[in-house]
Amino acid sequence: MAGDSETKPDDQAENDSNEHDNRQPFLIGVAGGSASGKSSVCSKIMELLGQNKIDHHQRQVAIVSQDSFYKVLSPEQKAKAIKGQFNFDHPDAFDDDLIVKTMWNIMEGKTVQIPVYDFVTHSRKKESVTVYPADVVLFEGILMFYCQKIRELFQMKLFVDTDADTRLSRRVLRDISERGRDLESVLAQYITFVKPAFEEFCMPTKKYADVIIPRGADNRVAINLIVQHIQDILNGGLTKRLNGCLNGYGPAQKQQTTDSCNRPH
Repeated sequence: MAGDSETKPDDQAENDSNEHDNRQPFLIGVAGGSASGKSSVCSKIMELLGQNKIDHHQRQVAIVSQDSFYKVLSPEQKAKAIKGQFNFDHPDAFDDDLIVKTMWNIMEGKTVQIPVYDFVTHSRKKESVTVYPADVVLFEGILMFYCQKIRELFQMKLFVDTDADTRLSRRVLRDISERGRDLESVLAQYITFVKPAFEEFCMPTKKYADVIIPRGADNRVAINLIVQHIQDILNGGLTKRLNGCLNGYGPAQKQQTTDSCNRPH
């Protein structure tokens, strides 16, 4: 996950909320298939906005990844995960309640602690990543638009649309080099879980996107347009955002939803 500050144990993380103005950030969802380039798009946006190399007290844009919110697995589920037999691309794999709670805390201008998920051991680490209040927050993940309660909190939704062969090749390279998997297990997991889940759960949420970004971070025209829009938001100030004057995007309204997640199709 692209964090906003230092990683520290949960019990040592200090709450810096009082050092910041209580501001409601502009929330941007970034969805797309596994290895489509969602993180790269967010990183490029941060880079072009000049947000990468500044202190968190001055930073105006933050990134949160859905990958941080995988549920804690039972011993049986973890045994399956180690064998590549657990479906991490299914909506049930994510802790949506924790995501919603975290998003509302962010919207209220609070400093939040984001879990750190270890993909090698398939478990949450003891430490967390601190995300400080920001004017714009990017939430990226394969199923960011699947759950209605989460989807309706975004004021802008981006879908990174990358060719399936490109996504597969990137995933193979990533899982082998970063997660210690072998080629056979990566391909088996892709065929069994990743591809079917993309077609059933992720791809149908493309219809919710305000902006579709073909080719991901390689699409400099689309990235530059989004960066310009975010810059306008940053320059507009809190009052303008809360009045809902930014191209029709007003602050998210709290949804009175009784069921957890509604299927998008």
